[in-house]
Amino acid sequence: MSYRFVGIIDRYLLSGSEFTRRLCAVRPEQWTAPTPCAEWDVRHLVNHMTRGNLNYISLLDGGSAADFLRLRDEDALGGDPVDAYTRSVRECAAAFRRPGALQQILDYPLGPVTGEQALAVRTTDATIHTWDLARALNAPEELDPGLVAWIEDHLTEIYAGLAESPVSPDTTHRFFAAPGAPPLAGEARQARLLRLMGR
Repeated sequence: MSYRFVGIIDRYLLSGSEFTRRLCAVRPEQWTAPTPCAEWDVRHLVNHMTRGNLNYISLLDGGSAADFLRLRDEDALGGDPVDAYTRSVRECAAAFRRPGALQQILDYPLGPVTGEQALAVRTTDATIHTWDLARALNAPEELDPGLVAWIEDHLTEIYAGLAESPVSPDTTHRFFAAPGAPPLAGEARQARLLRLMGR
């Protein structure tokens, strides 16, 4: 395992629990509330997170990048979005705990990656979308400081070799939103990370 990704399953689980904490606060009328992701309401965002976890499991099982993209928007929530999401986190973590899973080469849509790098991308995605969900719900927006620091310190390694990256100036922004406003003096780590991710 790369030293940069030591403990990645625990970080992934922490990012999932942070998202779950906000998810459990969703009131019935908020499922259709808009999110910072222009094309998604709250239910679409939660489905993106749940389906993403399931798609990462599929990659470990030999699924292709084409399958990943084809299934990206398929409903994974059914009648119980909270249960569907929390179950997907548990199942994804269990899949990445299989012997050799973190070293396995996966056919990720942005290019081949090891399991550990894929899970680092997933952890980053979950952390940023936790902020999106909090903003949509008018809930407290502070992210876990340890996750924020780890992601910001390792952004280059997390997206190394991928066709698109939030830290690449020539990225297409097909998967990552373009950075927002220019940096401010004394910008906090969370604000800096969110800006890099187009928030």
